[in-house]
Amino acid sequence: MWAAAHFFLRRFAAVDSLHHVPPPPSLSGLSRRELEALLLALFAEVAALKQVVAEQREEIARLKGLKGRPTIKPSGMEKGTEPAKPATKEKRRGRGKVTPRVDIEEKVVEAKVPPGSRFKGHEPFLVQDLVISVRATCYQRERWVTPDGRTILAPLPEGIEGHFGPELRRFVLMQYHQGQSTLPRLLAFLRSVGVSISKRQLQRLLTEKHDGFIAEAQDVLCAGLETSPWVSVDDTGARHAGKNGFCTQIGNDWFTWFGTRSSKSRLNFLDLLRAGRTDYVLNDAAYDYMRNNGLPAATIARLMAEPQTRFSDHAAWLAHLDWLGLAGLKVTPDPVRVASEGAVWGSVQSHQFLCDAVVLSDDAGQFNVGRHALCWVHAERLVHKLDTFTDKHRAAQKRVRDLIWNFYASLKVYQAKPGKHRSLALRTRFDRIFLRHTGFAALDRLLARLHANKAELLMVLDRPEIPLHTNGSENDIRGHVTRRKVSAGTRSEVGRDCRDTFLGLAKTCAKLGIPVWHYLGSRLKVAGQDIIKPLGHYVRHRIRYA
Repeated sequence: MWAAAHFFLRRFAAVDSLHHVPPPPSLSGLSRRELEALLLALFAEVAALKQVVAEQREEIARLKGLKGRPTIKPSGMEKGTEPAKPATKEKRRGRGKVTPRVDIEEKVVEAKVPPGSRFKGHEPFLVQDLVISVRATCYQRERWVTPDGRTILAPLPEGIEGHFGPELRRFVLMQYHQGQSTLPRLLAFLRSVGVSISKRQLQRLLTEKHDGFIAEAQDVLCAGLETSPWVSVDDTGARHAGKNGFCTQIGNDWFTWFGTRSSKSRLNFLDLLRAGRTDYVLNDAAYDYMRNNGLPAATIARLMAEPQTRFSDHAAWLAHLDWLGLAGLKVTPDPVRVASEGAVWGSVQSHQFLCDAVVLSDDAGQFNVGRHALCWVHAERLVHKLDTFTDKHRAAQKRVRDLIWNFYASLKVYQAKPGKHRSLALRTRFDRIFLRHTGFAALDRLLARLHANKAELLMVLDRPEIPLHTNGSENDIRGHVTRRKVSAGTRSEVGRDCRDTFLGLAKTCAKLGIPVWHYLGSRLKVAGQDIIKPLGHYVRHRIRYA
């Protein structure tokens, strides 16, 4: 029995691995201080294992379709570092006079009065109401036959495409994408008010003939990448075609764009930054990227020696790498991956995207491209989430959190009034906070890790206009998370693109001060609706809709 087990372990190379496991210490021979240190190390290991088990349970629950772990309470550092409000209480103002956004129709209500009464004028009483009605129009189109035999048919009024009018299509898009309704509920509502429509017809209204909206969303992304001094990015899970994917958000105070793909790699993120372009470009930006990511100088020299520097698509680029003999190399880092990422980054720069802009993220590795900045809220959250086991650990954690909060408040003051001397003082203060030794091993390792990100955490000292956090991205992507919870995933590529497009356009409209109802009315050519320029125009010029 023992021999069989020994043979089994040796066959799978388990016996050799056991030689590297240190023997357990003799606990009776350890001092009190050594026992306490051992106990704390075991506590830290158990806490790490608990975290791994919790993540595995959450993944199992997600795969089974069960409810996952509750969300962690957000950090209060941003609100906690706001300047104190004045102590004096101001008199609370009333809601004021109601001003309707539509024309007011006046109606005189007569009263029954006894004879001899005197008329004293009218007392206004404003009532706002909503009229929901269905109207069906049969257009009798004149048909003529010319002397040469041609048939002329009278055109339909502007905005009529198919058997459903622009008002109905506007309502459907508004309720589904901004109202976050579901297709069955929307179908039930339309039928209850008298619209004769099938589920398939409603699905077509949501996914078909929206190439103009998709193109406008892509133009919004181009406008944002061309003109923005910074963009904030984030991603979340997204189901498509029965498989797990990822939706990436790109935006700032002026625009929002969503893109769902099957991968969340850096190459995928760089591809999204091309805004629909497919070319690969070898230029100075591409070569700098390759050098910074460990591609050997000899390989870069081989790429630079070739006269061709622009490739139309992925197939042409891979053929070029294969011709150079890079495709078959089995080395680290992978030359095909790094060279491809560099060529895509070269394409991004050649199209004048993110030329001097800062990419702000939560420290996810795929977003670390170009000039990169990190979110302070996510950095502080790592300290907040540390497991503590003694009063000494808890005191050290609280002390470090207080220092970070005070430093964060100073950064906000610097944003309002930047200066060179204040910048130098903040850099020195950063070192004092994150190079300290607290005696709490896990906290010291975390502080050293955060100090290694000094340049990205202190990017605000060079670029005071960028935010200190990614709260904007978190707020933007919440709409996509709600859509995912309401309707799960998408099945067709056009359905996926329409979902991302309309969610992004709705967020962009909100940031530009454009009512989504008016925007859809302008694009669908609803009679009497004001013309709204392409959203990219407002993003490029950074103007609000008036």
